[in-house]
Amino acid sequence: MYYNENTIVFFNGEFVKATDAKANVYDQSLHYGYAVFEGIRSYNTQNGTRIFKAKEHYDRLQFSAESIGIPYPYNNDELTEISYEVLKRNNFTDAYLRPLITCPPNMQLTKGKDAQILIAAWEWGAYLGEKLLRLSTSSYRRITPACFRVEAKVSGHYINSIMASQEAKDKGFDEALLLDVEGFVAEGPGANIFFEKDGVLHTPQLGSILPGITRATVLEICEGLGIEVVERQIKPEEVRGVDSAFMCGTAAEVIGIESLDGVAFAKPWKESLGAIIQKAYKNVVLEKEYRTVAQVA
Repeated sequence: MYYNENTIVFFNGEFVKATDAKANVYDQSLHYGYAVFEGIRSYNTQNGTRIFKAKEHYDRLQFSAESIGIPYPYNNDELTEISYEVLKRNNFTDAYLRPLITCPPNMQLTKGKDAQILIAAWEWGAYLGEKLLRLSTSSYRRITPACFRVEAKVSGHYINSIMASQEAKDKGFDEALLLDVEGFVAEGPGANIFFEKDGVLHTPQLGSILPGITRATVLEICEGLGIEVVERQIKPEEVRGVDSAFMCGTAAEVIGIESLDGVAFAKPWKESLGAIIQKAYKNVVLEKEYRTVAQVA
């Protein structure tokens, strides 16, 4: 699904076949989840193949590494150029890119002494599919900033995401909604969330969530379209019976939500603010213009 015998990746300074890129079984990252990564999309736009917000993603990769003590001896402009070369060598236009920084062998619980980088790409549709999602409130809480750097995209953090997502699927739902340690709405396992009520969007404030790049793009779109957004702490009981909801993330893009814990949202998706933003987001990543709610509705 992700590679074949012809797939090319960038691994530790070289373009090599994915089947030839070998990690060490004593790598610190393998044993302790001590690694950072990004998820980035490229699109076949009217102006050619474009990596969406490459600078923002690589800046966050650098922040993530430095925030947990992993060396970052890389130039982000060069990493962007390498990413385009990975796409070119694999003949990809619409694709998902995965930069991953790991640490070499070290069994000590100490900060990284060196770093290794992988940039891989594969063709991947919308991560959560195209249909409206049925969410289940997870019994697991989102990782807390008292224990982790939640604003960093750290590999080990995603054990929490796997557990929550699998729990929801085991119960027959499509995805999970996690609360933070204080019981407020946080985010999905791999996406931020927005709720619509009386013509206003509400989304969890920063603090216990990943500051998603797609989330920031949605906020930019809302400002451009004149849609009011309130960032605040949201109690789970407040979202029962709201008009609509959607999740957003690089892999998921913008995806509507049908229900939470079996309770459907009131407004048909096609009439929701989320549907308008979904169309506007597609225009943005394809480098098309949008100006008004009427234009993208």
